[in-house]
Amino acid sequence: MRIFLLGCTGFIGSELIPKLLDQDHTVIVVGRKILKGFEQARKSNKLIYFQIDPSNVNSWKNLDFLKALEESDAVVNLVGEPIAEKRWTKEHCKLIENSRLDTTRLLVEAMSRIRRPPKVLVNASAIGFYGTSLKEKFDETSSQGNDFLAELCAKWEKIAISKPRNTRLVIFRLGIVLGPNGGALGKMLPIFRAGFGGPLGSGLQWMSWIHRTDLCQLISNALVKKSWQGVFNAVAPNPVSMAFFSTTLGKILGRPSILPVPGAILKLVLGDGAKVVLEGQNVASNRLEKFDFKFKYPSLEEALNSLIL
Repeated sequence: MRIFLLGCTGFIGSELIPKLLDQDHTVIVVGRKILKGFEQARKSNKLIYFQIDPSNVNSWKNLDFLKALEESDAVVNLVGEPIAEKRWTKEHCKLIENSRLDTTRLLVEAMSRIRRPPKVLVNASAIGFYGTSLKEKFDETSSQGNDFLAELCAKWEKIAISKPRNTRLVIFRLGIVLGPNGGALGKMLPIFRAGFGGPLGSGLQWMSWIHRTDLCQLISNALVKKSWQGVFNAVAPNPVSMAFFSTTLGKILGRPSILPVPGAILKLVLGDGAKVVLEGQNVASNRLEKFDFKFKYPSLEEALNSLIL
């Protein structure tokens, strides 16, 4: 299978690309930065890289680029500026929004123009679709929330749904992705190892998470299993509170985890974006259970033990 990858040159892609290559797929990787490594795959033409900005309309006028899309059997679209790394100014919120919507719109428009659209589109979204809550539990049938992220996810999914009629669509609403070299855990590990770890805010908020390996397996399944269609919550079956996460991480590291980060500090740093980490949401992966997906890391302790060396 030839797979066209957008937004896969970073944290998730660092595991996804090798996995797809090991499965003998050919991958066409698109990104703005230089992609290092994969020399053997490049020499054998199993990996083709376009250093191009997919959010720029002119990129989609590149004939070689369009040809690569037309020759692809599948598309994985994980584009998007990180959500909770900078203060949510008006300008940054626009960047968060445009990085997802513009690229996805250009992708879907290009898929609709070419003679042979890919057979499947795997598109990211986020559990932010549901809004935040300390008490409510969400699944794939739950309604959309009413905050910035919820509205953004709804717009993003609506664009993906406008894909060509014969292209199968799978949307993964991602939870917090745990991996050893990036994401939320990558930022927390140095602090906890130094003995300054602790819960963010009250510690009562929910963390609906997924091990990066399980997420990559989900994507792999969605590419080849024709029965997979529609929206899936990409979260492990056992969400935890922030306090439980901090305690478990500290225990595995053999470090204290009793120094909470006050919510007021997070609000000062992240502005309205602090709501994402201070409130959270309890999300179930009911559709994955119905499709009998087996998580390699269903519990937080298993996941963290596998990631921390």
